[in-house]
Amino acid sequence: MAHKMHVKKGDTVRVIAGKDLGKKGKILEVIPDTKRVIVEGVNVVHRHTRPTRELPQGGIVENEAPVHASNVQLICPRCGKNSRVGRKVLDNGKKARICKKCNEVVDK
Repeated sequence: MAHKMHVKKGDTVRVIAGKDLGKKGKILEVIPDTKRVIVEGVNVVHRHTRPTRELPQGGIVENEAPVHASNVQLICPRCGKNSRVGRKVLDNGKKARICKKCNEVVDK
C-alpha cells in the first residue's frame, strides 16, 4: 500500500536523525511503499562490484541508500528554514502543502 508522503521528488530536505544528521540535499527518488526517500549525498554506501560491460574496471562504487522519510524535514523555499509540512485546500479546490513556519504554499 502506498503511503501519503510529506516530501516529493525534487524537494530540498535536511536530515534530522541518523549518521548524516544536519546534511542537506535534494530528493532523487521517493519510495512510498516503504516510506523511504533517496537524498543526494546522504547515506552513501560503498558497493564492491565485479567488472561488467557497463563498468569494465569494476571496483568500489558509491551509491545513495534510502533513508526513512521521518528522518528528513523539508526546507521551505520561501523562508529557508526546515519546517513541518501542513496541507491546505486552496481557493480553486486543489490541495497544497504549506510551510508551518511561514504559512506559505510550498508547491509550485
